[in-house]
Amino acid sequence: MIHGTVIGLQAQMNVILRLPGLELEVECVVDTGFEGFLTLPPAMIRELKLPYVARIDANLADDSSVAAYAYLIRIVWNGVEREVAVLGIGRRPLIGTALLEDCHLGIDFCDSGTALWMKFCSASHCLLGI
Repeated sequence: MIHGTVIGLQAQMNVILRLPGLELEVECVVDTGFEGFLTLPPAMIRELKLPYVARIDANLADDSSVAAYAYLIRIVWNGVEREVAVLGIGRRPLIGTALLEDCHLGIDFCDSGTALWMKFCSASHCLLGI
């Protein structure tokens, strides 16, 4: 189970970025309207020197489209290291629904509330240990 918090009515949790010789914990906002894995600000992408993958057109919540650049990064998610695509876009890191796939997400939307995640045990059953 992964725990987070609600601050200013935004569900937030930390993601561990694993880089050669460095492990960095980054506070992210959960964005259920974003279907990708993760976003990081372009300045952070440059600082971390992440490997470039491709340019894509990203559709935003206001139905506009912007150019975005995709990179690869290793993260630790639910205790497991995995490689995911990260978009260099925006001012703050976001967690998208691709990272939440096969997880149950429960959020108490009040300041200092908790946001709880637990991975599904199988595709058809979820054991919720809250």
